[in-house]
Amino acid sequence: VQLQASGGGLVQTGGSLRLSCAASGRSLSGYLVGWFRQAPGQEREFVAGISRSGGSTVYGDSVKGRFTISKSNMKATVWLQMNSLEPADTAVYFCASTARIWSAGVTNPGDYDLWGQGTQVTVSS
Repeated sequence: VQLQASGGGLVQTGGSLRLSCAASGRSLSGYLVGWFRQAPGQEREFVAGISRSGGSTVYGDSVKGRFTISKSNMKATVWLQMNSLEPADTAVYFCASTARIWSAGVTNPGDYDLWGQGTQVTVSS
């Protein structure tokens, strides 16, 4: 059972990237999935979360209106579309899954039990 994050890279300010999180050995239909990011010397920050069905989403304040999370349970994949990227978005991005219910909250990294390996996103000014 693992999550595989991919799609990171180097992009200029204002550019876009699409991250993918592919699950193997686990059906995502039974799990919430979140994206987090961590810059050097900083704590892991919640970016976005999506419910089991994909019908509910939530975003961190710093990415609202710029990032979009989506999910395909059939493909066992979650995506994070990142637009209007800024240098402050530079970080390693992680996807994670949890069996918690949506109403219990999805922003705490300690509530997730399975993590992908991370993918580096670098935004140049």
